[in-house]
Amino acid sequence: MGYWAAETEVFLRVCAILLLVLTACLVAMATQTKLIMYTYARKATFRDLNALPVLVYIDGVVAGYNLLQLSRCSVSAYCKREIQCPLLKNLSWVHFLLDQVAVYTVFATTVAATQASLLAVTGSKAMQWMKLCNRYTRFCIQVGGALLCGYAASIVLVLMSFLSVYNLFRRYSPTKFLQLKSKQ
Repeated sequence: MGYWAAETEVFLRVCAILLLVLTACLVAMATQTKLIMYTYARKATFRDLNALPVLVYIDGVVAGYNLLQLSRCSVSAYCKREIQCPLLKNLSWVHFLLDQVAVYTVFATTVAATQASLLAVTGSKAMQWMKLCNRYTRFCIQVGGALLCGYAASIVLVLMSFLSVYNLFRRYSPTKFLQLKSKQ
């Protein structure tokens, strides 16, 4: 792997870990309590919408996966040549496929959480669901910020996936992969 590709991979993985952990923490810690009818207090938590706990778990698992991949980057930094570490060369397909699974899973759970949160904002008269965000505005703003962080994490994971594709297919092409031809 080229020097720029290794540095870029480390940077993207660290950014992805930070954004995924931030998303999971913002969603998991989003709570707001309102007093209803003088004696009854109602607390809104992330467990009120079924998609939000799934988002927390998936983001945690993908952050852990990226942490493991980050440790792999540090091991491969010691292996200057792929001849010394043939196992790392053979695992390129596994890394590529796992990166693809991570991207699609994080994006799908973020979209599902957004859809569930949209029902909390707009409500549904047909199903007799009231709007939650009229009463729990701080909770809804915090979950909205977390979803924005989730989409940012998805974009970083897509960039990481592009780098994974580059690292995979450069092993099957000539030595001057993606270099401009010199003028003659």
